[in-house]
Amino acid sequence: MLNQAKYMRLLIAMVIAVVVAACASMGRPEGGPVDETPPVFVKSVPAPGAVNVSRERVVIEFDENVKLDDPMNKIVFSPAQSVMPKISAVGRRITVDFVDSMMPNTTYTLDFTDAVRDLNENNALDGFAFDFSTGPVVDSLCISGMVFQAENLEPAQGMLVGVYSNLSDTALTRLPFERLTKTNQYGQFTLRNLKPGAYRIFAINDKNRDNRWDRTEDIAFYDTLITPAAVQESRADTLKNSAGEDSVVMRQYTAFTPNDVLLTWFNENYKPQYLLKYERREPHKVSLQLAAKSDSFPEFRFVGGKHDGEVFSRYSVLNASPTRDTLEYWITDRDIIDTDSLILSARFQRTDTLERLVWGTDTLKFVYRSKKKQDRKPEPQEGDTAAAPEPVKLLSLKFSTTGTVDVFQNIRLQSSEPISDFLPGAFHMEVEKDSVWEEVTAPVFHVTDSLRPLVLMADYEWEPGAKYRISADSLGVTGIYGLHNGPVKSEFSVRQLEEYANVTFNISNLYGHAVVQLLNSQDKPVKSVTATADGRAVFRHVMPGTYYCRLFIDRDSSGTYTSGSIKDSIQPEEVYYYPKRINLKKNWDMEQSWDIYETPVELQKPMDIKKNKPKTKNAGESDADEEDDQYYDEFGNPAVDPDDPFGKRKGRNYNRNNSRNNGNGRSSGFGGLGGGGRGVSTNVLR
Repeated sequence: MLNQAKYMRLLIAMVIAVVVAACASMGRPEGGPVDETPPVFVKSVPAPGAVNVSRERVVIEFDENVKLDDPMNKIVFSPAQSVMPKISAVGRRITVDFVDSMMPNTTYTLDFTDAVRDLNENNALDGFAFDFSTGPVVDSLCISGMVFQAENLEPAQGMLVGVYSNLSDTALTRLPFERLTKTNQYGQFTLRNLKPGAYRIFAINDKNRDNRWDRTEDIAFYDTLITPAAVQESRADTLKNSAGEDSVVMRQYTAFTPNDVLLTWFNENYKPQYLLKYERREPHKVSLQLAAKSDSFPEFRFVGGKHDGEVFSRYSVLNASPTRDTLEYWITDRDIIDTDSLILSARFQRTDTLERLVWGTDTLKFVYRSKKKQDRKPEPQEGDTAAAPEPVKLLSLKFSTTGTVDVFQNIRLQSSEPISDFLPGAFHMEVEKDSVWEEVTAPVFHVTDSLRPLVLMADYEWEPGAKYRISADSLGVTGIYGLHNGPVKSEFSVRQLEEYANVTFNISNLYGHAVVQLLNSQDKPVKSVTATADGRAVFRHVMPGTYYCRLFIDRDSSGTYTSGSIKDSIQPEEVYYYPKRINLKKNWDMEQSWDIYETPVELQKPMDIKKNKPKTKNAGESDADEEDDQYYDEFGNPAVDPDDPFGKRKGRNYNRNNSRNNGNGRSSGFGGLGGGGRGVSTNVLR
């Protein structure tokens, strides 16, 4: 009995201890699951798709507290408003007060894009739009498509897309868009609430927010008129019964066309021409900078002095940039160099008020302001050590071949001042054989461009793996001021052929002249070749590494990419990307097949080098995890998500915005991009 009583007391003590410990434990109460759903539209005044609306205030209510993300840039009102409406979000409501007077018989669209977000988790209600009409009818037609940068197929995020029913050529610069929207993170757009009729469609980077194009802004245009339509179509849908068995049914739906418009933007690179600045920092050189590249050079004449009226080019040597907008004139006359103030009349082309290039004349004063004079040294006294003689000034030369060079690299000799003369026999080339230098045929230097007088060039056939030494004798090169070079030498090695890789592309469906570019991880060309008539592009002597590839249809056979022109209705040259990365190894040959029309345009550019990547932040993710890559394949390309009814990251085919494809253009894929009809649209345009 005693043992039993002792046992009971011990048991009671343990129970009390557990209860006390539980009461003293301070724990964090657990909440529910993380909210991952965006706000849901509940109701509004006026109602979605309402007609004969006269009030100038719109109140929209959601199922939870909301906020607006960057409303000034993301929310688009159509038709365009001359004064931005006042927008506020308080609690579950968004209020919009129109400042402009409502136009009669007009359908108004409030396109929020992804600006509406819940207050706590920042979940975006993507593609949310609201419409109503001040007349008896809500216009309901739509145009959908995508916008890319023409030169590199970057998705155009937040670009303004608009239409005109006014088909005048001057409407683009005189009038604001009649209906407008903005592209989403994938470059997709849907223009909603259009009336029946024909339209011209454009996309612009509206920097000054006037809803029209200025010549300095980026722009894309479609070659032909677009007539939107709504047609009844049917598609298969899969249902499950209570037993879990699948059955296929056909559903009717309204398809809004066109839904596959592809716009590629470019910039005309228009800059008004004028003299940006001019200066004389050194007594022997004057420089000028023009505001834009030029096809001509200014004409200079002396004003006053003994050379009055003479042409300045007789007493100077020109060193010009390739675009001729930066000019250096090296003065060759000693008397002119010693003149502190130099006055020249300059006749050059400039842009007038009608945006035309016209010749005009200005008088320019070049003043050399010398540096503060140093304190004079005291004259040597009797018994002082004689002063050292002034060092002889030499012309500075530098060879481009240093370290390790490629087997196809040429030799470049850079001088510190324009070269007036050089002796071909002053250059020597040696190759190392068994630790002994043997002289071989020297390179033949020449001036490749008269506008670049500081550079000499030479081609040379290198022996792979060999070690070379190039040198120039003293007095071999003479500058325009009579200076000569001292001895100069450079040692370097040439890479072995085994260090390189070669890659060949066999391109199908290629029509016309094409330039193929091998790209680095920054989407920059490292090599360019012209495709052969049968579609082969061969890149030889490529250093190992990761590369990408694109081509452009070189319509003007210039060898360089050519942009478009609104004035002449010329589209930019078409660009295609090889959709996979290319990994090259040493001493390796690779051959790839490439059908430029096989991969949809929005999936062609590998995600690795795409700069405008969608930023989708789900609930619970940190800012560092914003990039959603769960649907990307091994090559960094978006893959199909079979559970996404709106085609998120699915490949689609889009019609090129021109008629140059000769039947090989991109055609429509599935369905439409955007929601049509009337009222509230929350379709995700992905």
